[in-house]
Amino acid sequence: MRKIADYDVSGKKVLVRVDFNCPVENGMISGDTRIRAHAKTIKELSDRGAKVIVLSHQGRVGRDDFLNLEQHAKALHRVLGKDVLFVDDIVGNNAQHAISKLKNGEILVLDNVRLLKCEIEHPDGDGEIVYHLSKITDYFVLDALSVAHRNHSSVVGFCRKMPCFVGDIMAAEIDAVDKVRHGTDVTFILGGSKVDDSFKIMSTWLSNGKAKEVLVGGALAVLLLRANGYNVGESENYLKNSNLSDKIPKAKELLDKFDGKIVLPIDVGLSIRTENPTDGSSIITREDVLISNINKGQIWDVGDATIKKCHDIINNSHYIVMNGPLGVYEIDDFARGTKKILESIANCDAFSLIGGGHTITAIDKFGINSNHFSYVSLSGKALIKYICGEELCGITALEENEKKFPIYKSNK
Repeated sequence: MRKIADYDVSGKKVLVRVDFNCPVENGMISGDTRIRAHAKTIKELSDRGAKVIVLSHQGRVGRDDFLNLEQHAKALHRVLGKDVLFVDDIVGNNAQHAISKLKNGEILVLDNVRLLKCEIEHPDGDGEIVYHLSKITDYFVLDALSVAHRNHSSVVGFCRKMPCFVGDIMAAEIDAVDKVRHGTDVTFILGGSKVDDSFKIMSTWLSNGKAKEVLVGGALAVLLLRANGYNVGESENYLKNSNLSDKIPKAKELLDKFDGKIVLPIDVGLSIRTENPTDGSSIITREDVLISNINKGQIWDVGDATIKKCHDIINNSHYIVMNGPLGVYEIDDFARGTKKILESIANCDAFSLIGGGHTITAIDKFGINSNHFSYVSLSGKALIKYICGEELCGITALEENEKKFPIYKSNK
């Protein structure tokens, strides 16, 4: 794929599809990690004289996190320290007028692309956003691996109409994942509650023999412990209420097939709820027990013996991939496992790829310098698919575009 960094963009109207999708609390975006990351590509294009038009989504229709992008434009302004324009339109007269008035180096954020039905519902990734914007712009840049698995108009549609490029952030992310994909003896550390994604990684990488070991935590560990015959205390109710009990047969199948390669916790941090004798309120305390001694409480973290075992494995690894927290890291008493493991990875010599929104949030919460990891991915589902060898429609579209719209490299 051709990189936008290799081409002259001065005076060109450049559409940049980024992923500004942020956590939302009470109608306000509460984290700007993705905005800060994509700001690097946007700034580079602006500094080189491009007229930058930013496309992104936020949330999904009908959910509380479905917002317009005015807050995101203001956040981008704070990160860049330069003016950022915003228009509450995408393809209408207001948007087209704002694009036509842009000067070299100016930045315009258009509104949430998911306000358009064509973005998700158009069967071939085309639609009005492509029809209107491809006529009044020169280049399209896809800078978000995190959306590259979606056959959406703003991801693949422009690749059929105009010269397209991969952005710096997406290119770096692909390089990082490719380095792991071409590696051997990869150590995976998987947590969180998206067990289907973890099952996919385990099945793919353990089947091809390229995974050294898979360490587990979070809801995934609870499920695997239960499948291995352990009493999981009150977490049994969690498995039933979240429909994870239905996945016990698949979990057992993986444990049997890859015996010894899936490393279960040795001990866990239990959440024990007791009653305050003074006012009757609930008190939650942590109690660490061996997995063979679980008979009450909920599993909210891995224990110190497990942390030590993981630390030793990490220090003897060449490649490490971590996706998902190992416990309820939002509560300080149960953040120990996630924090200690992330610190171990940050301080080791292995090539480390960190992914998953909650994992990134945990890094910020613990104040760990993200530069101490080889690469911190902005992607979720797309990362899982790509690391497991699946083709992503966004990447395929960019590869095909280069043949359809050849242009000459600049001399810079």
